[in-house]
Amino acid sequence: MQNFRNYYEILGVTQDTTVEQLKKSYRQLARRYHPDLNPGDKAAEETFKAISEAYEILSDEDKRFQYDQYRRYWQQKGGRKGARKTNGNGTGNQYDFSQYGDFNTFVDQLRNRRQTTATAEGARVRSSAASDFRPGTTKTQKVVTAASPQRRDVEAKLTLPLEKAYQGGRERIRLEDGRSLEVEMPEGMVDGQRLRLKGQGMGGGDLYLKIKIAPHRLFAVQGNDIFCQVPITPTEAVLGGAIEVPTIDGLVKVTIPQGVRAGQRLRLASKGYPSLDGDRGDQLVEIQIVVPPELSEQERELYEKLRRLETYNPRRQLLQTLVP
Repeated sequence: MQNFRNYYEILGVTQDTTVEQLKKSYRQLARRYHPDLNPGDKAAEETFKAISEAYEILSDEDKRFQYDQYRRYWQQKGGRKGARKTNGNGTGNQYDFSQYGDFNTFVDQLRNRRQTTATAEGARVRSSAASDFRPGTTKTQKVVTAASPQRRDVEAKLTLPLEKAYQGGRERIRLEDGRSLEVEMPEGMVDGQRLRLKGQGMGGGDLYLKIKIAPHRLFAVQGNDIFCQVPITPTEAVLGGAIEVPTIDGLVKVTIPQGVRAGQRLRLASKGYPSLDGDRGDQLVEIQIVVPPELSEQERELYEKLRRLETYNPRRQLLQTLVP
């Protein structure tokens, strides 16, 4: 068989890999070879198409089964004409792989391309088709082409929360013309990035989604670093200790040094935003010392006692400069 492609090797997984392992490997490769992250690199674009095709087949249980059967048939050089997919009662569907002249023909049938168009970014759109059927004739399908608009690329804006831009994954979007598309988003998208959806513009042109990341209540992305402010109490500032700090991956424990100052920044290595080469920036944590708005009677007594005992005067040097 000509043009056979080993989808397991393309995704760097084994035949017994789980769906979660498959998805993890796909996302890593999709981010590395995504056309928007490798502008002008034809090799990267072709690799991205290959891994997208491999993931589409292997992530679908029925398509994966048929592919595995075809793969065995191919390895046997046509020695086995078909394979049977059985169900619980021992019956099933017969697949005759000898009808396919080459691997591409098999994949075209498997992906059902006459009804489904797969974009470079992973969105799937059902094509408009009309049934031309009359009693006594053979049922056929034709693609509606009448009154098609002039081919033109269009652009649409897509606002995403920071977590979605970071994690990637599938996102369903609705366009102004009423269409609904499901798009496979790469990981680590940045503000202003554009995703191209082939054939989803006007008259078969391309649709470009311009990504805008919505402001986050805790985090601000600065290059590949993530900035956030974390409040602590005066006691924590004086004595130090472990506190929980939010990151884009969840809460982590951070040790506050004794005598930390307001405005001082702590750096959490590799907790920032991914860069184009897959490395991650850092998270910068700015300390804010916050006075409790209310005190219990016991807390007030302790603060009064502390004031009588403390010897440190932060204004001493300031006062000395005023004395002649």
